[in-house]
Amino acid sequence: MLKFKLIIAYDGTAYEGWQVQKIGTGVQEKVEAALARLFRSHPRLHSSSRTDTGVHALGMVAHFEVPPGECPMTPRKLVLAINAWLPEDVRVVSAQRAPAGFHARFSASGKQYRYYIWNHPAMNPLLRHRAWHVPRPLNLAAMRAAAALFVGRHDFQSFAANPGYRVASTVRTLSRCAVVKKGPLLTLIIEGDGFLYKMCRGLAGTLVQAGLGRFPAAEIAEMLNQRDRRVAGMTAPAHGLVLEKVFYNRPKLYAS
Repeated sequence: MLKFKLIIAYDGTAYEGWQVQKIGTGVQEKVEAALARLFRSHPRLHSSSRTDTGVHALGMVAHFEVPPGECPMTPRKLVLAINAWLPEDVRVVSAQRAPAGFHARFSASGKQYRYYIWNHPAMNPLLRHRAWHVPRPLNLAAMRAAAALFVGRHDFQSFAANPGYRVASTVRTLSRCAVVKKGPLLTLIIEGDGFLYKMCRGLAGTLVQAGLGRFPAAEIAEMLNQRDRRVAGMTAPAHGLVLEKVFYNRPKLYAS
């Protein structure tokens, strides 16, 4: 079998997340339908991540396999062929041959998410589907102090939603949690070895509330210790979140 690694970007506004859905449409469904137009074997995609309803991606990684005789195309032509069958809000950015042992999810060593906040009394209409509008002034120093306390190996149960199934562990390692400001646009950059259900949005909502003065940054440590979603900040809206990139062959800071 030939294995191909794809990097996929999409605007998640019109989709019920990445995965194929019983109700609504997932991005995966659109890409698999495009692959079915090109390959008789109707290959199944295996992705690096799941994204929630309304969440976007620039660097979703997925792989698929086809029999050698079905794919005479080069990876460059494969990108063009898949995109010809995709809607405009979904695009394959690149394709390459992958070794037999590669798996989009299990070979990943980490991910980077970015959350965008427009902090101005008037919303930028061009970012209305890309950033959370927070009209009240945010204390950047307070947000950065709170963000620094998330870095390291912690139990993040207080910042994640119940996924509806048993999770083996709620401990994750964040290698970066930064707040970058460029005019009214704030970007939260969150990197880690893995993320719980709605965890990034829980972190973003908590940081914004710290910036609004709802609680001091020092309370983050106690929120982590409580392991109770009710003690942490709100869950930020989905449309501000972007899966920026997935890392491979990158050493982890801490053993799992």
